[in-house]
Amino acid sequence: MLSIGEKAIDFCLPNQSEEDVCLEDMKGKWIVLYFYPKDNTPGCTLEAINFSKDLEDLTKANTLIYGISADSCQSHVKFRNKHDIAIELLSDADHAVMEKYGVWGEKKMYGKTFLGISRTTFLIDPEGVVKHVWKKVRVKGHSESVKEKLAELQS
Repeated sequence: MLSIGEKAIDFCLPNQSEEDVCLEDMKGKWIVLYFYPKDNTPGCTLEAINFSKDLEDLTKANTLIYGISADSCQSHVKFRNKHDIAIELLSDADHAVMEKYGVWGEKKMYGKTFLGISRTTFLIDPEGVVKHVWKKVRVKGHSESVKEKLAELQS
């Protein structure tokens, strides 16, 4: 997994409108990249809604926010429409970016082992350096924690 102080790994992924979004094009902005398991599941829905509520504050703080999952662009469209999600969602269907960021791997739940996404958030500065990492995110209060860390780092 990427660590604080490392350069963020460049990528291009399609958003919900099937337009490529590339990290390289975001230079000069703070970036919140959050990886989440699945559209329309309770925790993922709450996380997306909370980040959407905070979008205006994050935008004022020169920050872009992107949610990344393995769901298709079409799934992201339905998810955004159903829950009034305002943030952009990116599709990493082949898990290539997730693997590079170290968030795709073996998970255990209810005694079963499977491959999946570890809910993780990266805060990247305008020069493309990882400034904070939240591993095994608990959704409740997470977007507020991200805003607080951003304010701390920007002051």
